[in-house]
Amino acid sequence: MHQLSTVLLVEDNDDDAELIAYAFEKAGIANPLVRLADGEAAVAYARGTGVYADRDRHPVPALILLDLKLPRRSGFEVLAEVRANPSTQHTPVVVLTSSGQQPDIERAYQLCANSYLVKPVNRDALLDMVKALDAYWVRLNRTVSA
Repeated sequence: MHQLSTVLLVEDNDDDAELIAYAFEKAGIANPLVRLADGEAAVAYARGTGVYADRDRHPVPALILLDLKLPRRSGFEVLAEVRANPSTQHTPVVVLTSSGQQPDIERAYQLCANSYLVKPVNRDALLDMVKALDAYWVRLNRTVSA
């Protein structure tokens, strides 16, 4: 039986995380959505260290949805760590944040983000975005195996 690839959501805002999880459910996306609420936990998950050392329970994600404004470590720091780690260096990272500021966009791409999206303000737009993310990044996109 084929195991569905994990999508890692790094989001500190509970309301945003719930909306994204709701959009995944409404879109019929069966992939496990793992949510972490701070940058330090995201780095540990990417490295497979600490409580995330068991890769059977905490597999390398097929996609990382990354907020920039996070406690403990910023999304930029998380992105740099993801790219420096051999097991996640090719994992697609989609920055999903409320900031549409050009310096943030430029910095994210300098750190090798694959995409930069500004969080939509309503559920329908978020649902459309999640469907597009699933279609492209999870179903169609091919990446280097870890």
